Amino acid sequence: MSEINPDELLNQLQMLAKKVQAGNAGHAHDRPEASSSGQFSELIKNSINEVNDRQMKASEMAAAFELHDSNMPLSKVMIEMQKARVSFEALKQVRNKLVDAYKQVMNMPI
Repeated sequence: MSEINPDELLNQLQMLAKKVQAGNAGHAHDRPEASSSGQFSELIKNSINEVNDRQMKASEMAAAFELHDSNMPLSKVMIEMQKARVSFEALKQVRNKLVDAYKQVMNMPI
């Protein structure tokens, strides 16, 4: 399972935004809208799944520690819980930025 790097996620989102802006300069029939929107939705879906997997792993480790599993040290549990929290916070910030962008687009005059 790969880790979510907030900087890498932000860079990917910025690259997608640049592609969209570059596509807006061209003609409407030249733009591959379906493929770029598919890539973006896949990126978001994969990020959500990775955050969910990380949270599930942290929960499983915490449950094992609570059941006095001798192979589950507290330090390892705490580190995984912090990783899960940070990845969730990063995903929440991305969601907030997407909602803000959506609101700005919806408030644009036609």
